[in-house]
Amino acid sequence: MINVKRTHVFVSGRVQGVMFRYFTKKKAHKLGLKGFVKNLDDGRVEIVVEGDKKYIRKFITWCKKGPIWSIVEHVNILAEQPKNEFDSFDVIR
Repeated sequence: MINVKRTHVFVSGRVQGVMFRYFTKKKAHKLGLKGFVKNLDDGRVEIVVEGDKKYIRKFITWCKKGPIWSIVEHVNILAEQPKNEFDSFDVIR
């Protein structure tokens, strides 16, 4: 049985206007994760992700670096109970 986990992630730094959301979606799809990514008004990026625990760990490791154009300064990670509310991983605009 898959060990399903849900994680709420807030990424700060130079993470808007550098295709962070696009590459986040691409990475989530590659790892078979579901959820969403969106820009926040305060300059951070918010991510909610659900899926296999081992793939979420890989995803978070990627979030701490981001795409080449980004500068990740801080990643805040909050564990949550899975809700199984997502069918895919989407960019929210």
